[in-house]
Amino acid sequence: MRAIEFQEYGDPEVLKVVEAEAPEPGPGQVSVDVAYAGVNFADLKARAEGYRVTALPYRPGLEVSGRVRALGEGVQGLSVGQQVTALTDAGAYAEVVVADAVTVFPLPEGVDLRTGATLPTVLPTAYALVHTVGRLRAGETVLVQGAAGGIGTVAGQLAKAAGAGAVYGVVSDAAKAKHALDHGYDEVFAGTAATGFFADEVRAATGGRGVDLVLDPVGGDTLRAGLGSLAPFGRLVSFGNAGGEQPWTVGQPELYALGLTVSGFSILTLAKSAPAELRALAERAFATVVEGVVSLPVTAEFGLAEAAEAHRLMGARKSVGKLLLRVGGDEA
Repeated sequence: MRAIEFQEYGDPEVLKVVEAEAPEPGPGQVSVDVAYAGVNFADLKARAEGYRVTALPYRPGLEVSGRVRALGEGVQGLSVGQQVTALTDAGAYAEVVVADAVTVFPLPEGVDLRTGATLPTVLPTAYALVHTVGRLRAGETVLVQGAAGGIGTVAGQLAKAAGAGAVYGVVSDAAKAKHALDHGYDEVFAGTAATGFFADEVRAATGGRGVDLVLDPVGGDTLRAGLGSLAPFGRLVSFGNAGGEQPWTVGQPELYALGLTVSGFSILTLAKSAPAELRALAERAFATVVEGVVSLPVTAEFGLAEAAEAHRLMGARKSVGKLLLRVGGDEA
C-alpha cells in the first residue's frame, strides 16, 4: 500500500510517499480501506515539532472515512465492507489504517464518504466545546478563536442553533472573516485583533459586559486576552496550544474577582482515557449533521501524494473550512 511518512522533523517537504505492508488489526481493532483522510493542525505540529510522535519514521493522520477491511478479535457491531468514519491514533495518511474499534463509527445515514472524513475530530470537538464542556445556555454570548477553521466553522453553527444571544469570532484576515460570517457568526474581529489584543473589541461589542463563553485553541497571550473578555461567571475552554507557548497557568488573581471558570478538552486524550464517553459524544455530534443543524464545507482536496501541499496551505494560515486528502475516493 501507499502511505505518507516523515523520517525527520521539518517543513512540508519531509513528507514522502512510501510503499508499506498493509497493517493488520489486533484484538479490539479494525482495519479500514481509506477513502479520504482529514488534515488537521495536529498533523502539522507532528511533522514540524514532534507533537505526539512516539518514534521515527512516523505516519501522520488522525481521521479517515472508508470501508472496513478486516476485524480484529473480539470486535462486534461492525462488518467487513461497511462504510465507516474513524478516529485514529496516527497513520491516517495511508491506503489502509488500523483504529481501535471504539473509535470506528458506521457512516451516518445520508452522509457520503467525502463528508464522512470531516467528522471524527471536528464534530465531537466542537460539540463538546459548545455543549458538554462549555455548557452554553440559550441567550448567552460566545467568542471563538480560529472562527474560520474546521472546529470554528462548526462551533459557530452549533452555538447559534443552541440559541446563543450573539456569536463572536476571531480570525486573521478579511477573507476568513467572510467565511465565519457565512457560518453562524454575528461579528468577527480580524487583523490586529487576531494577535491577542481583542479584549477591548469584545468589551465594546458587548456594551462592556464581556462574553459568557470563550473557546481557545491558541494558548499564551491569546488565552489571557480570552480571560479578559469574559463576563462575570464566564467560562473559558482551552482546546489547544497552536501558538506554541509555554503551558499556561491560571490562579486566584484571574478567577476570583469575577467567578470565572477555565476548562480543557482534547479529543485525542479522551479517546484514551474515556473511550465510551467519546463514543457517546461522537454519536450526539454526528446527529447534528444528519439533522442538518451543521455543515462543514470541504474547501480544498488533495491527492495522497500531495500531502505536502495540503500542509503548506494550512500552515500559511490561509485555509478555511476543512482540508482532505483523497486516498481511494468514493469507490475505496
